[in-house]
Amino acid sequence: MTSGTLYLFASAAPPAFDVARVIETAQADGWDVCLGLTPTAARWLDESLDGLAAMTGHPVRSEYKLPGHVWPEADVILFAPATFNSINSWALGITSSFVVGVVAEGIGKGIPTVTMPCVNAAYAQHRQLDRSVTELREQGVTVLYGDGGFEPNPEGSGKPKAYPWDAALACARELAERA
Repeated sequence: MTSGTLYLFASAAPPAFDVARVIETAQADGWDVCLGLTPTAARWLDESLDGLAAMTGHPVRSEYKLPGHVWPEADVILFAPATFNSINSWALGITSSFVVGVVAEGIGKGIPTVTMPCVNAAYAQHRQLDRSVTELREQGVTVLYGDGGFEPNPEGSGKPKAYPWDAALACARELAERA
């Protein structure tokens, strides 16, 4: 059983609607979970935010913190689903959103981090995605993309229930155990 603090971050992609189940699974594995969302993901989950905060015991954050709103230090970060925009912003160091700022800073702090994109096949054809995935991997981020991770679906045919959350949580556990 794992113990420690897991920062679970999500962008606005359909698998984000499963975040409560993912929190429950992580907590059953012994994690203290802190949930961070991109602003759009927070808007999508607006009606659930109070319940998610109660579930985790921490405020759900989608903006940079105010003084006094501090989470425990992360032992590992899981950023999933991570959209095309979030992956590219992170790789380029554009930290206009809270979660992208934390994961960018996490590289410098040496916090073990795993991300799993959620992009459709049309976005996957854009050369910047491969460049960004390579950049993040070169900086020590574990990117579950392709074999064994997320594989893009044709545009409009997403399968959010098939998103490989278990692989992402298992990878986070493994990174924490190695640290």
